[in-house]
Amino acid sequence: MYTKQALANALKDTLSIKPLDKITVKELVQVCNLNRQTFYYHFQDIYALLAWIYKTEAIGAIKDCRSYKTWKQGATIILNYVEDNKSLCINTYRSLAKDHLEWFLNQVLYDLFAGVINEIENAEKLSVADKHFIIQFYVHAFTGVLIDWIKDDMNLSVEKIVDYIGLLMEGQFAVLIEKLK
Repeated sequence: MYTKQALANALKDTLSIKPLDKITVKELVQVCNLNRQTFYYHFQDIYALLAWIYKTEAIGAIKDCRSYKTWKQGATIILNYVEDNKSLCINTYRSLAKDHLEWFLNQVLYDLFAGVINEIENAEKLSVADKHFIIQFYVHAFTGVLIDWIKDDMNLSVEKIVDYIGLLMEGQFAVLIEKLK
């Protein structure tokens, strides 16, 4: 775990000075005083390291915020992570790894919204396909907002984004469940 974290820190530090698609494995291992084989023992490529960073640092942080009462906390944690790791996220977005950022956001938001919808009264009466569609709709809407926020250099505050999304979502899951059951 120490080696993976050292490589992750090296990538994040290097991203503050150059774009992702200009960073090489050779640079990262030199920073960590490791050899290339050590890198490839842990990761297939830099994009796999990037996915590991997103998965370990952010997804685990919202594990206790996947309920109807706590989803705003989860959303705030995600947005704060993106803001705290601005150079990582912006450089990921602006590089060939844009898909990794979108994958990360989709995965973490799917987990968040699945937890929320499963708590709503009568949700068990929905088909798996209906639940999946509702969750995917909100995941794509939220991801789109986050991608736009990243593109705009995160000018809007985290609190304002969560407030806007809260206004748009409050009570909507229950309404959808009633319409679809």
